[in-house]
Amino acid sequence: MSKTSPIVLILFALALLAAYSIYAPFLLPITVAALMVMATFNLTHYFVQKFHSGKLATLIMVALLIMLILAPIVYAATSGVGYLSQLDQETIRLIVAKAKELVKDVPYLSDLANEYLKAEEITPYLKDISLYLTKWGSVGLGFLKDVLLVIVFYAAINYYSDRFFDLLKALIPVSREKSAQMLNEVSSTMEVVFYSIIVTAIFEGMLFGFFISYFGFNGLLFGVLYGFASLIPIVGGALLWVPLALFSWSETSSSAAIAIVLYSVIVISIVADTLIKPVIIKVIKEDLLHNSTSVGEMIIFFSILAGMTSYGFWGAIIGPAITTFLFTTSKIYIEYNQAAREQHISAE
Repeated sequence: MSKTSPIVLILFALALLAAYSIYAPFLLPITVAALMVMATFNLTHYFVQKFHSGKLATLIMVALLIMLILAPIVYAATSGVGYLSQLDQETIRLIVAKAKELVKDVPYLSDLANEYLKAEEITPYLKDISLYLTKWGSVGLGFLKDVLLVIVFYAAINYYSDRFFDLLKALIPVSREKSAQMLNEVSSTMEVVFYSIIVTAIFEGMLFGFFISYFGFNGLLFGVLYGFASLIPIVGGALLWVPLALFSWSETSSSAAIAIVLYSVIVISIVADTLIKPVIIKVIKEDLLHNSTSVGEMIIFFSILAGMTSYGFWGAIIGPAITTFLFTTSKIYIEYNQAAREQHISAE
């Protein structure tokens, strides 16, 4: 190590701390945007070759991203206000009464229902939500801001992707070959994750939307909402079909409510989400993308769940990236450790 190396390292560390103090609020959108650039790298490269323009390719990818994320959010927000405004005091009272009736024989749940489920308290809350939706959108100002920042950073990183990833390779403290291996592995996994999330959300949203439309609900609206809800671990679509079943029970018939519950639990939660979702990941990985990532389908599946549990919506992107990075660095560490052992044995 040269005499100037410690000074350079100290200056670099100070520069990182200074940059962190400025860019800390933007680290999550920047990270998500970079991972999404990795996920869509091959598609972007296809457009670059087709149109011979990096600017046009970036513009097309940003437009696709807006259509996939921002447009459904805006539609759900504006249409959702109309549904909330239709809920009057009497409708809410009937829904609350049905909910209490369903859990009256369950000791703990019945106490909670009697304490917290009160129509006179729920109605003002729904009005506040309606006003909030009208002003900011159904996901809140913070999430909407993150979405816009992700799109902006995605456009910038995507356009300068070659320079960006060359910088990352140079900064990773391993050989150029190993750093490229790490980034390629993460990029391959993110590609599978990105397209799997989109296909799964659309698939489950269509299943729910088509079925719920038979009972007079807006199939497009609730299909979009279910697509987003399906990304939430554990509870997922229950956030949507439970209120709809209660509403149907009070306004339509008990048979409609039972049909919604059975269909949502059996067809979507068990068959589609638990059984078909890993198959979708496998088909996208092996048959459509011919992806060579060493991370298995079930690991990707559980890393999405783990990521969303820890980081919320964006955890679907961050979770698999962290998991893949862990796998890749572990593999490189084992290779370096094995080489050191062999060198030590040969020296003896």
